[in-house]
Amino acid sequence: MPRRRQQDEYDDDYEDEDQQEEQEDEDEGQYDSQEEEDEHTWEYSECNGNRKALLAGINYFGESPGELRGCINDVMNIKEFLHSRGFEEDDMLILTDDQEDEELRPTKENMINGMQWLVDGAEPNDSLFFHFSGHGGPEEDEDGDEEDGFDESILPVDHQEVGSIVDDTMHEILVTSLPVGCRLTVIFDCCHSGSGLDLPYTYRDTGNIRKPSKKEQLETLKQHIARGDTDALALQVKALQLVESGEAAQAARLTKETRHSDADVIFFSGCLDAQTSADAVIDEQNTGALSHALVKVLYENSEISYRELLIGIREFMEEKGLTQIPQLSSSHPYDINLSFAL
Repeated sequence: MPRRRQQDEYDDDYEDEDQQEEQEDEDEGQYDSQEEEDEHTWEYSECNGNRKALLAGINYFGESPGELRGCINDVMNIKEFLHSRGFEEDDMLILTDDQEDEELRPTKENMINGMQWLVDGAEPNDSLFFHFSGHGGPEEDEDGDEEDGFDESILPVDHQEVGSIVDDTMHEILVTSLPVGCRLTVIFDCCHSGSGLDLPYTYRDTGNIRKPSKKEQLETLKQHIARGDTDALALQVKALQLVESGEAAQAARLTKETRHSDADVIFFSGCLDAQTSADAVIDEQNTGALSHALVKVLYENSEISYRELLIGIREFMEEKGLTQIPQLSSSHPYDINLSFAL
């Protein structure tokens, strides 16, 4: 069982440094928010237009190692939740690897086509939704916009033959084509998904915008050491080096300059970039931890803010003894005290 993450596990040596970082975050966040408020052209979606949803779940049947058990269940659970929020069957495209119809299998081609279908014809106040449950992974970053030096990717069912779908590609398809005031909600329940859509604003559960933090990287590093997770440890060491060298801050600035969008995009990911996400058994069902936590919290709280949802999901992970830390990010500065809406 993974060690439960505790909030007070930080070394005293970094306490003062962290307090200074938090104060700087608060000051910088206030300045940035005012600057964005003065210059912005974005609008929050009313979510009273058309609805469309792309749901992709991949169990990778027959892969060894690599077969998962809960991803198709995740899609079915998310589908049921969307029905409760007004999405109709005809609004949804469902790709799972238990289907015989080749056009409905989550191949790389079908997933990219599905993303293009999702955003095609999008208008202000539409509500679009994309949920992916499956494998994710890191790949060497080539354009300098990643704080940890790695792009994030998701793995289609045929990834061994045709490769992954990287975050740069998904951002280009899903975000850049959307008009002002169009809502896109994205959920990635997979490993290494933290910044999986390359959105420039990531939030602490206080509501402040997060920036590269030595303390945060050290805490995650200690978790990997405690679990003996050598693959993630190597990723985290590089991420820490980039924070100390200033390259992470430079990458964050580049992302803000190049990835900001006036479309209304919200992204929940299952973990930090260097972490794994659990394929678990919860309430006697195989499921992804993020997918289960998300619908559980939303069913129990029909009126809930984005901030409260993030906190509720993280508390669920801690209660289950899971060390993954779900993330929330957006395409433009967002008041995460606003109510979750689809």
